[in-house]
Order: sequence, then structure tokens, then C-alpha cells
Amino acid sequence: MNRIVLLLLSVGLFASSCSNKFGKIMKSKDYEYKYKMAEQYYANKNYVYAQQLFEDIFPYVKGTTRYEDMYYKFAYSYYYQKDYLNAEQLFKSFVENFPTSPKGEECDYMRAYCFYKQSPKVELDQTNTNKTMQLMQAFINTHPTSPRVKDASELIDVCREKLEQKESNAAELYYNLGYYKAAAIAYSNVAENFPDSKKGDEYKYQTIKAYYKYAEMSYEEKQPERFGKVLAECNEFNERFADSKYLADVNKVKTQTNNALKNLRNEQVTKTNER
Repeated sequence: MNRIVLLLLSVGLFASSCSNKFGKIMKSKDYEYKYKMAEQYYANKNYVYAQQLFEDIFPYVKGTTRYEDMYYKFAYSYYYQKDYLNAEQLFKSFVENFPTSPKGEECDYMRAYCFYKQSPKVELDQTNTNKTMQLMQAFINTHPTSPRVKDASELIDVCREKLEQKESNAAELYYNLGYYKAAAIAYSNVAENFPDSKKGDEYKYQTIKAYYKYAEMSYEEKQPERFGKVLAECNEFNERFADSKYLADVNKVKTQTNNALKNLRNEQVTKTNER
């Protein structure tokens, strides 16, 4: 127990000593010394102190040969602290302030990457995910020969999958809540919005299931038209996804639909004969 207390005291004293040292550096009027210490803190990955020193000496470095490199490190000092909102703005400003810099391409990419780092869970608003895709595509268009194009393309795919999953989850929720028409439309929209998805046949099958449930629960006079919609969807599935693992299930729904329509016709004939 005494060792733990001594260790905690040692850590506390060390932190206090570092804080006191940094305070003296900040109060110094020797800006060359401050610059040297800022570089040292940055090299040692103490980005909090480096950031504060960079910001303090900017007015004295602006216009010199050091300014561009310091601005670059200043942006990264925010990034490494996971302050992606401010880092994004600084990477953007770097590209605008130093349009001919050899680091411009990297900062252009990092700006888009900061939006990616702010992309939230699937369930939440995906504004930053969409922004990532837009900026990564702009990066690819602006720097088509960059070695980062491959990474940018992969991140676009990752973002697209996230957006697809969000729409798919919404469609599934409609279905589970019993809103079958809304579910059918939602699944159709997912398939339409993501035509290259590997789950295209699954979305079509889910659309068929939802339309079948919708027809099944409809008033009798509406059922022929709505079961007809199910058959049309089944036929389209057979044409587009002849090798799908869902083919047998779709044909089962198709058989059930034909039987339902046959029963409806028989009932209609019976009612007519009874008149």
C-alpha cells in the first residue's frame, strides 16, 4: 500500500514539475526558445503543450520559412488529440494558405479523413459520412495519381456500406413493426440506391415478403391487385436472380400467392352464384 502511495505522489510531483516548467516557457519573451521547445514537445508527442506554444508564437513566425511547417504540425497537434473538428478546419486552411506546398495533397486527404473519423455509429445521423464520401471523391478527382487514391476509394466503399446498412435497418424496423407497405418501399429504395450491393437479391426477397404480408392483411377487395404486385415482384426476381439462394423461398411465396388469388376467384364465383 505504501509503495502505491509513494508512486502516486511521485507521479503527482512529476506532473506538477512539468506544468511549472511549461508555465515558465509560456511566460518567456524568448520566442526562439519557445519555438525550440514547441518542436521538442511535438517530437515527444506532447501535443497539448506543443499546440499552445505553436499558437503563441504564430505571429512571430508568420511570413518566415518556418511558418508552413509549423502550421502543418499545428493541424496535426489537434488531430493527434482527436479534436477532428478543429483539425479538419486547419487542414483545409493549410491547403488554402499554401496552395503550392508539397504537403498540400496530404492535408487535402487528411481534411476528408477527419470527417471520416467523425462518422458516427450506423444508428446516428450520417452527415459526416456523406461529407467524407464527397471530399474523398473530390480528392480522387483532384489528385488522380496520388498513392492515397486507393485508400480514399476504400473509405468511400466503407462509408457507402454504412449508409446502406442504415437504410436496411430502417426497412427491417418497418417490417418488424408491421408496416409492411412502408417496409416494401424501403427495401426497394435500398436496392435502388445501392445497385452494386452484394445483398441485392436479399433486398428483393424482403420486398416480396413485405408486399405479401401487406396483401394478406388487406381488405378482400384490395387483395387481387396487391397479390398481383407480389407476383410481378416474384417474376422480376426470377429474371434477375436466377442463381440466388433465396430463389426457392421466392417460389414458395409465389405459390402461396397464386393459391390466394385462386381462392379469391373461387369465393367470387360462389358469391356470384348465390345471387
